[in-house]
Amino acid sequence: MNTTQSLPNDAWRRTLPLLLAVILWVLFWYRDTAVAMMTIWARSDTYAHAFLVPPISLWLIWRKRRELALLHPEPTFWPALLLAVMGFIWLLGELTAVNALTQFSLVATLIIASVSVLGFDVGRHIAFPLAFLLFAVPIGDFMMPKLMDWTANFTVIALRVTGIPVYQEGLQFIIPSGNWSVVEACSGIRYIIASVTVGTLFAYLNYVSLRRRMLFILAAILVPVVANWLRAYLIVMIGHFSGNRLAVGVDHLIYGWLFFGIVILGMFAVGARWSEDQPGATIAVQPPSRNPASPARSRLIALGLAAITALGPLAFVAISLSDQAAPPQLRPLAPPADWDETSPFSDWKPAYANPSAILQQSFKHEGQAVGLYIAYYRNQDYERKLITSTNTLVISNDPAWAVLARDRVTLATGDVRTADLRGRHAGIETRLVVWHWYWINGHLTTSDIVAKLLTALSRLRGQGDDSAVIMLFAPAEGAAPALAAFAEAAVPQILLLLAQTRDAR
Repeated sequence: MNTTQSLPNDAWRRTLPLLLAVILWVLFWYRDTAVAMMTIWARSDTYAHAFLVPPISLWLIWRKRRELALLHPEPTFWPALLLAVMGFIWLLGELTAVNALTQFSLVATLIIASVSVLGFDVGRHIAFPLAFLLFAVPIGDFMMPKLMDWTANFTVIALRVTGIPVYQEGLQFIIPSGNWSVVEACSGIRYIIASVTVGTLFAYLNYVSLRRRMLFILAAILVPVVANWLRAYLIVMIGHFSGNRLAVGVDHLIYGWLFFGIVILGMFAVGARWSEDQPGATIAVQPPSRNPASPARSRLIALGLAAITALGPLAFVAISLSDQAAPPQLRPLAPPADWDETSPFSDWKPAYANPSAILQQSFKHEGQAVGLYIAYYRNQDYERKLITSTNTLVISNDPAWAVLARDRVTLATGDVRTADLRGRHAGIETRLVVWHWYWINGHLTTSDIVAKLLTALSRLRGQGDDSAVIMLFAPAEGAAPALAAFAEAAVPQILLLLAQTRDAR
């Protein structure tokens, strides 16, 4: 081997240990986030594919080993500016217990740190393998409610077009042969995530032009959505024509995955017809830059990266130690003017997990009852938090209660979310209307995103994370005027009660 050819190898021998050290350093500081991410992979079938993502990324890099061997890795500190941004995003996610933010920030930090250690030229050649690591982030559950709505609506429309009469209430619908409902497993989120992950890899390996790659990725998004609609319709039709002997148990899932597999294989078969030959590697031995990074400068850059990546976790520890407080105590709400406290009129209770304190009361005025439910949260973490996809009015498999419709109304204090609920107990049907919104350290909102941002801002200011959900509910008949009257009379007292609870921390 001549001297010119040995230069890249020397640079790689210096750089690879630094890269490994930086990766291990990042994983050390963000180890809880990494463990949480792998825990989700292990417990959720939706994200089990993520175990394969890092090996696939490494394999994609290995495929380029001959090209990379001709390049000079030259560490650069410029990407460290993005590392600081990722650290702040991680901090926001950790302060508000948002897995999607912390885990995305961890993976992005590993990608950016790798580019910083290897340099822009090497980073450009392994851009896709590095970006593919983002598929390891378990994100997508936020799409589930909308996907469930689309699936239910398509199935109902398709059944009616087929000539089968349907009565629909939200995600529940009834046909002559039986009752059906769309639950989380019917949303198709598993199909979509699996399709996009595999489809993106297929597009990278089989196409060269960006246009073809983007078109195939778009197809990988749309095809499973439509396929899931057809799957749901076909499952109902199989159950209907079989007298509910088929497609109502485990075979329901088997038929679904079989249909999905056929659709995806068909998509790949069609996509393969337009495959492009990959160009051969034509990289010559790259000479080092005029000012190559010396070993001392490379180590200095690695130390700078190490310092920046540690800032987020250190800031989180400092904030957490400063804003811990004793568990809150919610005192009962005094009856508003012209209202009397009464016994509970419904057994419905929202599915909010691990609140720090709960207040449940019922009031009556001129024969119309209104219920009050407050779940108060303090010292929030991943086991105790107000805003999470699992906190909901009714869980999808609740045997008694179901959400039929959702809407909004506007009060003097701002917008309020509304929901119509149906309960069935021993053949007796109950209807409730629920109004609900969030209180975040003195601010009212109906937005999950705004609530999270307000919580993060409050913690950054050292004001704690006191938050609550406020719910008013009443029997459906006459609910609107009763809830409006109670809200006008009671909301100022409720806000004062919450403020007093916060101030007593």
